Amino acid sequence: MNRRKFLNLSALTAPLLLSKNAIAHSAQQKNKPIVISTWDSGMPVNAAAWKILEKNGSALDAVEAGAIHIENDINCCVGLGGYPDRDGIVTLDACIMDHNANCGAVAGIERIKHPISVARKVMEKTPHVILVGNGAQQFALENGFTLESAALSTDAKNAYAEWIKKNEYKPVSNIERKQNGPFAPNFFEDGTPNHDTMGLIAMDIKNNLSGAVTTSGMAYKVHGRVGDSPIIGAGLFVDNEFGAATSSGTGEEVIRICGTHLVVEFMRQGYSPELACKKAVERIVKRDREKAKTFQVGFLAMNKKGQFGAYAIQKGFVFSVKSTNENKIYDSKFLI
Repeated sequence: MNRRKFLNLSALTAPLLLSKNAIAHSAQQKNKPIVISTWDSGMPVNAAAWKILEKNGSALDAVEAGAIHIENDINCCVGLGGYPDRDGIVTLDACIMDHNANCGAVAGIERIKHPISVARKVMEKTPHVILVGNGAQQFALENGFTLESAALSTDAKNAYAEWIKKNEYKPVSNIERKQNGPFAPNFFEDGTPNHDTMGLIAMDIKNNLSGAVTTSGMAYKVHGRVGDSPIIGAGLFVDNEFGAATSSGTGEEVIRICGTHLVVEFMRQGYSPELACKKAVERIVKRDREKAKTFQVGFLAMNKKGQFGAYAIQKGFVFSVKSTNENKIYDSKFLI
């Protein structure tokens, strides 16, 4: 091809390339800001985050606001209203991560109402990523947080009293429930909740991603147990170039594959959020399919285009989405 033909061809194809880029940018603009969260309980969580996003606030502020909202719900299985460990003590885990890979977390913290905000303080005021137990509580008090009552919520107290009679630990992956949606995440044989981790991801008007996770952890766990929720790369991971992911379910299984980091890496390879989540689920199930029938793990992800998707081991995992265009609960696809 001579120089004249090359210039003529360039003049013809450039507008087409610009047009395709404009269409892609337009599609991306339509789907932001956006916030997604685990479970049907994510609807009010998304609403709290949306108050920040609709005013062109940051994704980081939005996910913190969403997590704070559910931590305030004393009847939820998240926050101080959650179910205790085997010793009758409520311990909380949380983490937060922004678009610059700044992150902070707390694990096993007691009597602090908003662990998500303590996690953000760890991120912003220390050189560390995670503080645990008494050290996390001390840090919280030094930074203006107050010590709350150690008393269990009414629901948690009653459930613990029933559990202690048997003193057995037999979690069930999923059962149908009659309230708050069609399915429950992890329930015990008597119908009391095991746990209900809240993970959320937001993309703001500047196309930046952030995520947060907060939980009271697995009900009746051994005192000191920490699941995936506060672990960056397990319960939450954000890569502002490609996407973000969070998880819910049996944390030990998520930790074993560094689950959310794996999901994001699959998106880096070009997989859609849903397919990336599916491949992570397959990684868990492949190791021991029979064992995988006894627990639940669900992954939820969003890429830089604002596309989202989820996948779970078993039926029952749902997630909530809020954007300018929709406010909806979705059923996740599942493998088994």
